[in-house]
Amino acid sequence: MTRSVPVRVMRQTGRDMLDTSARLLRLLSLLATGRAWTSGELADRLEITERTVRRDITRLRDLGYGIESQMGPWGGYRLGAGTTVPPLILDDEEALAVAVGLRAAALGAVSGSDQAALSALLKLRQWLPSRIADRLGTLDTALTHIARPDDGQTSPALLLDLATACRRGERLRMTYRDGSGAMSNRRVDPYRLVSTGRRWYLVAHDLTRQDWRTFRTDRVIDAAAIGQPVDLPDPPDPARLVSRGLAVNPYAMHVTIRLAMPLEEALRVVPATTGFHRPDGDDATIIDIGGPDADGLARYLLGLKTPLRILAPEDVRQAFLARVRRLLDENR
Repeated sequence: MTRSVPVRVMRQTGRDMLDTSARLLRLLSLLATGRAWTSGELADRLEITERTVRRDITRLRDLGYGIESQMGPWGGYRLGAGTTVPPLILDDEEALAVAVGLRAAALGAVSGSDQAALSALLKLRQWLPSRIADRLGTLDTALTHIARPDDGQTSPALLLDLATACRRGERLRMTYRDGSGAMSNRRVDPYRLVSTGRRWYLVAHDLTRQDWRTFRTDRVIDAAAIGQPVDLPDPPDPARLVSRGLAVNPYAMHVTIRLAMPLEEALRVVPATTGFHRPDGDDATIIDIGGPDADGLARYLLGLKTPLRILAPEDVRQAFLARVRRLLDENR
């Protein structure tokens, strides 16, 4: 024989569960601010007892939230890394940012991530409030993606292996295909991974060439750690090394110019993907720019439409002057 449960008790139980869920969400939002909270501070904020605070902390930990606790007068609770993937709590701007990021990943340079990102985006859109979904829809209608023929892709597994080797400081044995298609076996000491938005690059010390090099990860055929610690002599700025490689190294000729403006302003005139920048005092910047030939570089410099000084080489300076003279003659 079963006992009936009074309706008022069922209603009260439902209200209690809702009150507890709302309280847990409020507690989680406080812990997510990054600061440490004492039991007393949390009890005051939530208008509950410290015993209830401790019980709620246990509940959140059971759900997978990594809540750290520190003893002492300056200690308290804070949100750390969990051991499982718990539900996320996002405000409107955060939810939109995640959706935009997933959209970009679906069109990105990591092979296999397109399907996973698309799947995650579809799931997220199911739960987005209409006010956010409408904003994302507006973005979708305004953006068009054209894949470049030379856009390579890197497998997520390989990217993870390279990142792990960088973090652990382990030497790699690597098979690499260069721009001409030639294959070579390399032993490298990995240092950092750099993303340019289109591609990923591994910055590493090449033991064969005894020099710092950048490697496009989509040209890495395979890589395996060999159990030896890395030896990193005077590590470079990885972003600057990749920037220099993109701007100068692929070209037969390069020009060095000086702009009478600070580095931040110079980067707006010549992007980091086009030139290799270095400050020359507080109010000037020296830039190396690569190009196919002297006339092509001269044409690019004229297109900047800003005062500049050509420091080297003489061939580019003469090509630049010749173009200026022609323009003057045509406008007399």
